[in-house]
Order: sequence, then C-alpha cells, then structure tokens
Amino acid sequence: MATHDVTFLTDPYTWTTLSFVLVVGFGGFKAVKGISAALDKRAKKISDDIDEAQRLREEAQELLANYQAKQREALKEADEIRAHAKAEADRMLESAQAELKAALKRREQQALERISNLESQAVAEVRAHVAEIATKATMALVSDKVSGAKADELVDNAIAEIKGRLN
Repeated sequence: MATHDVTFLTDPYTWTTLSFVLVVGFGGFKAVKGISAALDKRAKKISDDIDEAQRLREEAQELLANYQAKQREALKEADEIRAHAKAEADRMLESAQAELKAALKRREQQALERISNLESQAVAEVRAHVAEIATKATMALVSDKVSGAKADELVDNAIAEIKGRLN
C-alpha cells in the first residue's frame, strides 16, 4: 500500500477550511456591505422622514399662527361691529324718543288749540244766546210798557248796548 504523505497543502481539510473561510469571508463582506447599504438607506429614509415631519410641523405651526391671528382679527371686527350696532341702536332710540316727544308735544298743542277754539266758540254761542234772550225780554218789557217810536228807540239802544258788551 502506498502511503501518501499528507502535508498542509495537500490536506483536503485545509482546502475545505480555506474555501469555507474564503466563501464565508467574501459572502460575509458582501452581506455586511449589503446590510450596511440597507441600513444606510433606511437611516437616510428615516432622516428624510424626520426632516419632512419637522417641515410639516413648522408649516402646521405657521398655519395655526395664521388662523389664530385671523380669529383674533375676526373677534376684534365682531366686537367693533357689535359696538357700532349698539351705538347705532342707541342713536336710533334717542332719535325715536325725540320724535315721539315732538309728536306728543304737537298733539298736545293741537288738542289745547282745539279746546281753546271750542271754548271760544261755546262762549260766543252762550253770549249770542244770552243776547238773544235779553233782547227778547227787553222787547217784551218795552212793548208792554212803552209804545210807538219811544219803544223802538229804547229797543235799538238796548240791543246796541248788549252787543257792545258781549263783543
């Protein structure tokens, strides 16, 4: 039988181990490189997402500030409108009260004038009626006691005197 001397370079375990180490080393290097690239890519994506989230947050804060400013402005405008409406309502109320007072004063003055006119008319009617009664009574008295031209003269004088007193 022939004996072979197995040396380090001729030993199949050496070549198997060396092949295994080279394959695992090369594969590991490629795997590490691929994993590293994947992790770098993921880190970049996460960084981009964080940057995007930060940008969106700043944009949202800016929008919030704008809407809060608009809300304050709208509330201020609403307060101004309410104050203007109140002032206008007060002015209209004062105007209506002044017009009502003036109308009532005019009505009162018209009523007083009517009362005064009716009173004057009633006094004039009473005076005329009294004058008529006095004239008839005088005529009756004079016609009973005085006759002729003297009676006519006395009646005329009495009528003129009564008319003078009543007017």
